[in-house]
Amino acid sequence: MATSAEKIRAWTGPAILSYGFRPFFLGGAAWAAIAMSLWLAALTGAIEIPTRLDPVSWHAHEFLYGYLGAIIAGFLLTAIPNWTGRMPIAGWQLGGLWALWLLGRIAVATSAAWPALAVSAIDLAFPLFFAGIIVREIISGRNWRNLSVVALFGILLAGNAIFHWEASRGDFAAQGIGIRIGLATAVMLIALIGGRIVPSFTRNWLAKRGSDSLPAPPMGGIDRAALLVLLAALAIWVLRPEAKAAGIGLVLAGLCHAVRLARWSGFRTGSEPLVWVLHAGYAFIPVGALVVGLSVLMPDIIGAAPAQHAWMAGGIGLMTLAVMTRATLGHTGQALTAGTATTAIYVLLIIAVFARLLVVGLPQFSGALHTASGLAWLAAFSGFVIFYGRLLILPRR
Repeated sequence: MATSAEKIRAWTGPAILSYGFRPFFLGGAAWAAIAMSLWLAALTGAIEIPTRLDPVSWHAHEFLYGYLGAIIAGFLLTAIPNWTGRMPIAGWQLGGLWALWLLGRIAVATSAAWPALAVSAIDLAFPLFFAGIIVREIISGRNWRNLSVVALFGILLAGNAIFHWEASRGDFAAQGIGIRIGLATAVMLIALIGGRIVPSFTRNWLAKRGSDSLPAPPMGGIDRAALLVLLAALAIWVLRPEAKAAGIGLVLAGLCHAVRLARWSGFRTGSEPLVWVLHAGYAFIPVGALVVGLSVLMPDIIGAAPAQHAWMAGGIGLMTLAVMTRATLGHTGQALTAGTATTAIYVLLIIAVFARLLVVGLPQFSGALHTASGLAWLAAFSGFVIFYGRLLILPRR
């Protein structure tokens, strides 16, 4: 039987199906732009999205479980060969998995026309199949140290299922436990994986330039302590989002991860956007923890929804975009440096995040800030599709 690597080399079909990151990064970025376009049109009353969900819940679901689900799939299908020496799928099997993800997006967006149970089954089919794939690969490769990633993906799947259950009961799912489970899991994934790649990539870049000041090695005692504090705080927040213990825990977690980030020498990477954007993306993990924690402790001053956007648009949005651009460049044979277009994409997304967060302090301009944030987000992900789509579709040079 041919090995997975041999199957990839023997694949003569479309290049986009030759490696997992290709269809999922391109599809995820395109969906981030399309979904934002639909959301902005719905906000102005120009259209009505034919979904069973209320507009806010659809918007939250499609970012957290739609967009992020695709990017996690693309990342893991790219990372697993490095972890295990194996490659899960390529070719039409990969295309089938991607089509399953796309069916979920269509089903949720048009769910007003379908039974709720059918929509849930279609949307959950992709993460179920994908979970089976990553479990198979990690166990077959005896890569036990990354079972924590499998566990977190399983929790993400459970959060999506709970979200559908809450929505089927008529609850406001955008502020339910299902969305908190998904958001908390995504934050932990970034803290766990980002805690490995950010200092490692930074160390490699600085070492090539002969720097005497290198980041602290990843996953030391401070890192493990910061992760445990964040895990405990997030667990309390998921179960009891209004408890003062959740607020205090998140503020403490934010401070711990700010210290963690400061040890990675990000201030020395200003000349290379491909590196500093990793630090900027990770910075929204402690910033988000602080803002969400303060929203729990001072709910009359900071609303829960704007606070959570520090994590969702900032931490998840910017970190995933940073990983997508870097992985695409590296795996398609390009130089690992960010040009003008890539830097503009990063800046646009940072503008989108800060415009959304400014709503907290300038509620009288909330309409204009929401629009500005949405347009900057749309421009950033459209830019990724335009400038990176060619690399994802064409064969590696």
